[in-house]
Amino acid sequence: MMNHNKILITGGRGKTGTRIANRLDQSGYPYSTTFRNKQDIINPMKQVHFDWYDRLTFLPAVENVERVYLVAPVGDPEPIEVMQPFIEMALEQGVRRFVLLSSASISEDGPVFGPVHQLLKERAPEWTVLRPSYFMENFTEGQHAKTIRQQDSIISAAGHGKVGFVSAEDIAEVAVRALVDVEAHNTEHIITGPDSLSYEDISQIITKVIGRNVTHQSISSEEHTRSWLAAGLNKTYAEIMTELDRRIREEGTEDLRTDTVVRLTGKEPISFHRFAEKHASLWNSAISDKQHQ
Repeated sequence: MMNHNKILITGGRGKTGTRIANRLDQSGYPYSTTFRNKQDIINPMKQVHFDWYDRLTFLPAVENVERVYLVAPVGDPEPIEVMQPFIEMALEQGVRRFVLLSSASISEDGPVFGPVHQLLKERAPEWTVLRPSYFMENFTEGQHAKTIRQQDSIISAAGHGKVGFVSAEDIAEVAVRALVDVEAHNTEHIITGPDSLSYEDISQIITKVIGRNVTHQSISSEEHTRSWLAAGLNKTYAEIMTELDRRIREEGTEDLRTDTVVRLTGKEPISFHRFAEKHASLWNSAISDKQHQ
């Protein structure tokens, strides 16, 4: 089956998927991004209906596709149950290369992404597993953005533990290399930024950049689980997320610095200080928000 190297980007509206699509556009590489809701599709040439929980969407999504970027369904503690049928079907249809977005905290024998990692390693002709540390975008687009804007605080259960925070831009650059390089990587890549930082370090950097006192509020594991439940996660996934912070706090599991970004892309990864300067307006808008409350 001739698939012309076309790439399918699942999670096409996510932090990495959108950035991967932008880079493929710039290089003229053929791709499609997935949309769970048909009504959101405005360009059928580059957008396709796909739902992890609807197997009827699987086959049309991989038409003329040779390579797939895999992003697990958000909040599912056992994504292997829906991802394995898709991967097996894709292999039958001639897909050769898979690139999975996993986590630096989760090895191939770990929960959530681990079984998918193992499946690709065993079954896929060509595969890469991306294991990034925590996203810098968590402070601008994710769970910490709101508390910085509204409370001048960052809330975590990670204590003084350090994390090799990395930008989604740098993760996307590595992902593109794994997707389009002639030679398959056939390995995992632990991806970090240039520095390993605690949440206290992060709060101090943001304070210096925006001129407001932003602090780190350290909470217990029990409080952290409750906050995830309040955010809409199910109990199992909330406990997994809390356990990741405990391991950062007590075992230093995310205290990592790797050369993956520069080695694979030729570019140095962005530092959190540069990232904060670039996005300062997102946090400074909190001043006007408060004035109108």
